[in-house]
Amino acid sequence: MKSNFGHLTYCTNIHSGENWEEHFIELKKNFPTLKKNVSPDDLLGIGLRLSNQASIALTDPEELTKFTTWLNQEGAYVFTMNGFPYGDFHSTVVKESVHAPDWTSNDRVSYTIRLFDILEKLLPSDMEGGISTSPLGYRHHFNASEKIKALQIGTENIIKVLEHLMVIKEKTTKSLHLDIEPEPDGLLETGDEFIDWYENLLLPLAIEHFSKKFELSELETEALVKEHIQLCYDVCHFALGYENHEDELNALEEKGIRIVKIQISAALKTGLPEDEIKRNEIARLFKPFDEDIYLHQVIALQDNNSVIRYKDLPEALKDIQNKEVKEWRAHFHVPIFLERYGDLESTQNEIIEVLKRHKSKSITQHLEVETYTWGVLPSEFQIPITESIERELLWVNSVLSN
Repeated sequence: MKSNFGHLTYCTNIHSGENWEEHFIELKKNFPTLKKNVSPDDLLGIGLRLSNQASIALTDPEELTKFTTWLNQEGAYVFTMNGFPYGDFHSTVVKESVHAPDWTSNDRVSYTIRLFDILEKLLPSDMEGGISTSPLGYRHHFNASEKIKALQIGTENIIKVLEHLMVIKEKTTKSLHLDIEPEPDGLLETGDEFIDWYENLLLPLAIEHFSKKFELSELETEALVKEHIQLCYDVCHFALGYENHEDELNALEEKGIRIVKIQISAALKTGLPEDEIKRNEIARLFKPFDEDIYLHQVIALQDNNSVIRYKDLPEALKDIQNKEVKEWRAHFHVPIFLERYGDLESTQNEIIEVLKRHKSKSITQHLEVETYTWGVLPSEFQIPITESIERELLWVNSVLSN
């Protein structure tokens, strides 16, 4: 829905269906009711997620025409896409393979360019469009020397996409951007890591490339990069790392690096008391969230304010009695409209903090709810998909309106 604070939508990675036919069926089944309930009189945007397989199908002009016709009939439009998960994202073990193929792979480049070619055709003429993507790769797939090489190759591949976006802009005047999404255990995990990469690897490599191939000046290339390579700010991910939102937002603004999509999502959190029995009870409360499909990294805050990073929830559960730890935050995208999950809390308050900052000083025009875990939530928190999305969108709208 469009408001004074931007375009608010949800990511369709909530819907099953990895091939285009199945995914389109899910959209047609769920979207009309949602549109009627949350935006009956105005257009409603869609944050489209396409797997690689689905993206290939949608390059068929006939299929794309069917989709655009349906969008027009339903009062819908596409302005942002999720290009992070390349393969299956439902009913299969995803875990760290969500990063595969990573940005060292030509397959990732081809997939992303294909998504941009689709988005260019779907995007309304008066809007800019973005595609969020992985933070280059999964850090535990590389040792120290391999990580340096992966960052180099991944950045060079992102520059290939940048060149494609430059061509699209020249041909169509549409401004499209690739939105890097830092997340736990990514090659780019934190806001500081993203800024360091952007300034000390992306910009220098881009300046070298575009000066040689297109004779662009350093200033021209920097402007090109800052228009087309930007940041997707997933509130859950920044909250997980105990990052200070105000500091991160200010740092990005000072560097002239745009945030072009806020992904509105919440994590689980809890304080850890000294008592051993109470800690075991906390472990028991987390067990229903220990499921086999998605990664649920835990970042633990210690008494000295340093952190311990666990690759997945089972590792953290084994270390529940670590007395130097005072708080856990777990990467489990829980529904944003609830503050508590029994005796566990969510990071909902951090969403409110970011949205309040956005209200007072606009961050972006692209706002996307991204809770994809409905199918693996403990049963007491599961409600019908359409009702779930509706409650999330209306909750965000209420925060922005008050």
